[in-house]
Amino acid sequence: MEGNKRDTELLEAVHQGDHPRISHLLEQKANVEVTDEMGRTALMIAVQHNDTDAVAQLLIAGSDPNHRDITELTPFICAGANGFTASLRLMATSGADVTSVNRFGGTALLPAAEKGYLHTVEACLSVGVPVDHVNHLGWSALLEAVILGDGGRLYADVIQTLHEAGASVHLQDFDGKSAVMYADEQKQERVLGLLTDTLEDPQHPAVLEAKSYAADKDWTAASQTVQVALESDGDNLDLLFYAGFYLAAQDRFEEALEQYSRALVVAPDALEFYFYTAYCYRLMNQPEDALLEFDKGAALSFENAFHLYHKSNYLRELGRHEEAVEVMDELVERHPTRYDFWFHKANSLRSLNRHQDAITAIEHAIELQPDNPLYTKHKAQSELLLQR
Repeated sequence: MEGNKRDTELLEAVHQGDHPRISHLLEQKANVEVTDEMGRTALMIAVQHNDTDAVAQLLIAGSDPNHRDITELTPFICAGANGFTASLRLMATSGADVTSVNRFGGTALLPAAEKGYLHTVEACLSVGVPVDHVNHLGWSALLEAVILGDGGRLYADVIQTLHEAGASVHLQDFDGKSAVMYADEQKQERVLGLLTDTLEDPQHPAVLEAKSYAADKDWTAASQTVQVALESDGDNLDLLFYAGFYLAAQDRFEEALEQYSRALVVAPDALEFYFYTAYCYRLMNQPEDALLEFDKGAALSFENAFHLYHKSNYLRELGRHEEAVEVMDELVERHPTRYDFWFHKANSLRSLNRHQDAITAIEHAIELQPDNPLYTKHKAQSELLLQR
């Protein structure tokens, strides 16, 4: 850790969310670029805590949204990867390089699309993050949303947003497959209809009206519109989804959970709703409940990797890499040709300083994609760490 006592106190104050103390230390000219042992500045810590007020304080004081920690992650990309839209917008107006990439070659838009963070996807596009940027896995944001999504209501909206922003539906990855091909292969009928402009399922009039309010960020009006429609059509899954979604946008998570749970009573096989309940619990800082929801969805969809994969994502976000590795073990056993699963397993193993195991895992990815320099670079880095 670098810096004097006042500087390190700034890191502690941000960890604790002590805004008066942060203000005092900034007035005392604490160094906003001091870093902890992981190379994180106070701004990065504030972003990871989703503390928008602290983010604003630190940006005003001159903190750099492009500073990279020891994993090459910046606060701006971190905000995108975690769905922290308000912080992302603040940094975009405070000097963030919106075209910057993480060590996997992805902009802030790619992980936002991968994880179904619709509002963050919209924000990324509005501040100029390129829509068709391709990462080192060969995927654009649209490809990630199709490959790693479930084709449900939320991901359909993410995909529609990307499509309307000009994302190429025929851009091919390293396997020669496009978003259209993946949607067809994974039987994502709603998504396939969107991507080919052949969707024949018109949305409920109340949903269309609610979306017009949502476009202006009037979540209250959007929510009320859907709630009125539910009074006469209480078992409509589209209405139940948007009722929950717009309540969650207002941080009314308990009420959102009621709507999603109601949908699961109406249609127990509507497994996408377990993803939505998990997301609510995540934002309520109830990780065990969130993980349980992922497990419920996974238990009912053995062949589908969706819930398990996103559970592993959440475990990595929590820093619980041992458990993430256990989930990835299950995923690679079910889907041994998924090079991205082997790659994510290797990353968690490296975080645990299990470098030989990380090398073994990444070798599976290399075998599947021998020409991808991302994997060979990862292996070389793990071999170097093993020698230390």
